[in-house]
Amino acid sequence: MRILNLNSLRKIGTAFALITCILYATSAYSASKTVLVLGDSLSAEYGLARGTGWVPLLERRLKEQKIDAVIVNASVSGETTSGGMTRLPTLLAKYSPHIVIVELGANDGLRGLSLVSAAANLDGMIKAAKKTQAKVLLLGVRLPPNYGANYTEKFSTLFAKIAKENKVSLVPFFLEGFADRPELFQSDRLHPTAAAQAIILDNVWPALQPLLK
Repeated sequence: MRILNLNSLRKIGTAFALITCILYATSAYSASKTVLVLGDSLSAEYGLARGTGWVPLLERRLKEQKIDAVIVNASVSGETTSGGMTRLPTLLAKYSPHIVIVELGANDGLRGLSLVSAAANLDGMIKAAKKTQAKVLLLGVRLPPNYGANYTEKFSTLFAKIAKENKVSLVPFFLEGFADRPELFQSDRLHPTAAAQAIILDNVWPALQPLLK
């Protein structure tokens, strides 16, 4: 019978620890996660064929990268921050998401609603999600310049301010890279075409990927 000395045991312990670290690293994405997308028409495939929006494209990317995650798209066209704040508690209770992506505020801005109320609603949604231990990703938007310099400036800085105060991840402008390209927007000049959806996903992915680990 072989008797292991102390040095041998230490080597075995080191090897075991190394194997454990490798297994943990390779399975960092393996635990199934639920990602809740709470958005408006920009995430609800408005004017697009089903399955061509950035959220379905996200599902495909997760599968391609063998990341075990379930996407719940709770986006509704025309949704405001007030509507999202009302719906979120039920969604949190039903799906227990690990990550909540908040893509709301555009309709508040387009309707000229109170930025104070919009900020309070976004803040409330983030706090409600964090209370359930969910990670939060906030997607920022901007308004067309015809809404006035003062209002549009305050609106564009709103998302960064709230993300910083709540210490959550932020995509400052998730339509970055094509907002000035009319050919990538539908006839209403507000909703991106199918060709722009991959760009949106590429804007969201760098901020979302770390939250999936």
